Amino acid sequence: MIRARKLLVGAAILSFGQAASAHHSFAAFFDSQKMVTVKGVVTSYHFTNPHGLIAIDVRAADGQIEHWRAETNAPAVLSRRGWTPETLKAGDVVTLNGWAARDGTRYLRLRQANRADGSVIGIPFDMTG
Repeated sequence: MIRARKLLVGAAILSFGQAASAHHSFAAFFDSQKMVTVKGVVTSYHFTNPHGLIAIDVRAADGQIEHWRAETNAPAVLSRRGWTPETLKAGDVVTLNGWAARDGTRYLRLRQANRADGSVIGIPFDMTG
């Protein structure tokens, strides 16, 4: 009985550690002083926990295609801001604006998204939203 209890406690501790590592601090990954804006074609949109993700292909000045990713809030927050699982689809042209990744990769934390016609998608985000 004691051994089973120890195993249960150990499993709970391990699962908590994995859940805690799935969510990260904004400041650890993104620079609140550096904004980036990219325009491209949506290749995928994931309305999933712990954060949504938008992937787009951006044509760089030299004509090469750059693959960018934008992290969004969780689906519960996205929903309150007017997003749904159908908000974006592959092939949509969007402009994404947000906070740049600290490590210089083509990754940003989404602040605002606009459709090709310039209309804003949902309610723009802030660093806490």
